Amino acid sequence: MSTDAAMMRPVPTSTYGLLVLISVALIFFTFWSGLVEMERVWAEPEYSYAYLIPFLSLYVLLVRLPELRSADTRESWLGVAVMAVGLLAYVFGELSSLYIIVQYGFLLAVWGLVLTLIGVGGVRLIWAALIFLIFLVPLPRFLQFSLSSGLQLISSEMGTAILRAMGVAVFLEGNVIDLGIYKLQVVEACSGLRYLFPLMSFGFLCAVLYRGPGWQRWLIFLSSIPISVFMNSFRIAVTGVLVNRFGTEAAEGFLHYFEGWVIFAACLFLMFVLMSVLAKVRGKKLDDIFQLDLPAAKDFQGWLSRPTIGAPLTAGLVLLVAGAVASVGLPNREEIIPARESLRNFPLVLGDWRGEERTIGEQELDILKLTEYAMIAYQNATHPAPVELYVAYYESQRKGTSAHSPRACLPGSGWVFEEFGQKQIPGIKPDGSLLDVNRVLVSMGEQRLLVYYFFMQRGRIVTNEYLVKWYIFWDSLTKGRTDGALVRFVAPVTDVADVPASEKRLIEFLAKAYPSLYYYLPQADVVPATPSMADMLVPAPATP
Repeated sequence: MSTDAAMMRPVPTSTYGLLVLISVALIFFTFWSGLVEMERVWAEPEYSYAYLIPFLSLYVLLVRLPELRSADTRESWLGVAVMAVGLLAYVFGELSSLYIIVQYGFLLAVWGLVLTLIGVGGVRLIWAALIFLIFLVPLPRFLQFSLSSGLQLISSEMGTAILRAMGVAVFLEGNVIDLGIYKLQVVEACSGLRYLFPLMSFGFLCAVLYRGPGWQRWLIFLSSIPISVFMNSFRIAVTGVLVNRFGTEAAEGFLHYFEGWVIFAACLFLMFVLMSVLAKVRGKKLDDIFQLDLPAAKDFQGWLSRPTIGAPLTAGLVLLVAGAVASVGLPNREEIIPARESLRNFPLVLGDWRGEERTIGEQELDILKLTEYAMIAYQNATHPAPVELYVAYYESQRKGTSAHSPRACLPGSGWVFEEFGQKQIPGIKPDGSLLDVNRVLVSMGEQRLLVYYFFMQRGRIVTNEYLVKWYIFWDSLTKGRTDGALVRFVAPVTDVADVPASEKRLIEFLAKAYPSLYYYLPQADVVPATPSMADMLVPAPATP
C-alpha cells in the first residue's frame, strides 16, 4: 500500500509542516459539530477525565516518536482509504442525526491522516497513542445506561455481601438495600461509572508504558474493571454501616466526601499494588518497568530534514477539502416539512376514556428539543388507574434533535429495567396486521410502570432505535424528510401480580388511541405545509 519512492517530491520542511497543519485544520472544521457535542458531554462526572486524554496521548506519542527515524515511514494509500471512511461516517452521522458516528468518524479521519503520512510501518510504533484517543468519545446513551444498570445490580449485590460479612442484617431487593429502619437505593450515580471510565484510561496508559510481557500488560489494563467495581461496592457497604449506626445524615456526609477523589485514589493505589507485585515477580522495582522519560531534544533533530510529498498526501488533501465543503452544505440542506394537524388538538375523549393534559418542564424541553408534544393521562369508569399517552413530534430530526428513546431516558431518570422486549399486538391496525411495540417493565423503589413505545417515522412503525437512524439517513437522501415521532403508552403497576391487568388496560386504550395518531403524525406520502386544512390531514383509517 506504500507509494513508489520515485513518485515522492522533496519540499521544504516549512511547506510540509504547513500542509500537515492545513490537513488537521480541515478535519477539525469538518467534524466541529460532533466535537462540540463531545466536549459538552465531558462536563458530566463520568467523562470529566477526557480533557486529559489529548495530552496523555501526545505524551505517549513523544515517547515513541524517536523510533520513527529508523522506521519505514513512506506515505500510504491505506490512510487515504481510512480518511474516506471517516468522511463517509461524517455524512452518515449528519444525515442520521447520530453524533456518535460523527465522533468516531473524526477518529478515523485523524488515524487516516497519520497513516497517510507515515504508513503502516510508522503506525506500528505509535499505535497506542492513536488508540488512546478512543477514550475521548462518550458511549452511546442507551449503552451507557444499560452498563450503568448492570453495574448498579452488581454493586448492590457485592455491597450487600460485604455488609453481611461485617455482621449487618440486610435484605436486598433489586437496587434497594433494606437495613430495617432505613433503605438505601443504589441509584445511577452509585453505579461506579465515574470511577470505571477514568480508571480504564489510566490502566491503558500504564499498560502501554509498562515494560514486560504482553499478558501482564493486559492484566494491568483489565484489572481496572474489577478494582473499580469492588471499591464502589465497598463504598456502598460503608455507607450502609454508617446508616445502620448513625442514621442517614452521617451517610450523606460520608458520600459527599468519599464518592470523589478519595475513592478514585484508592482505586489507583490498588492498581499500583498490582503493578508492584508484577514487578517483584520479575525481580525488578516499580521504577524500572516503566518507560517514562521523554527523549532529549537531539533525538528529534533531523527527523524531518528531507520531507517529501507524494500522491497519497495530495489525494488526502483533496479529500479533506471536499469533506470541509460538504460540512458547510449538509447542515443547511433544505428539508420538506410536511403539513399536519397540531398535537395541541389531540382529542381528550377517546370512546369512554377521558383525558387530562399534562405538561413537561422547561428544563426537560430544553433537552428534548422537540417540535411539539402531547402528554395526556386517560381514565375511564372501568379502569380508574390512569394510562398516559405521550407523543413527541420532530419536524426535523437532525443531530441533537431526534426522538429520545425511553431505553435511554428512563434509566437516566432513575428507573431500572426489570423486563425489556418486543410484543406484537393484534386487532390494533386497520389492515389486520400486528402492531409491533417495545414492551418495558421498569421500577424505581416500590413504583413500577408498564411501558409500550414505538416510533412513527414517515409511514413506518419502528421499534429498533438504530433502524430509526437508518431510515432517517435513507429518507433524508431519497425524500428530503427527517420528520418523525416517538409514541409512548404508560400504565402504573401496583405490584408484579398486577402486570396482566395493567397490560390488558394498556392494550384496550391503545386500540382506542392508535387510529387518531394518523391525523396528527405525517405519513409516507404528504405535501409540504400549506394554509389549507384539507392538505394538512391524512385520512385516518377506520376505527376497528
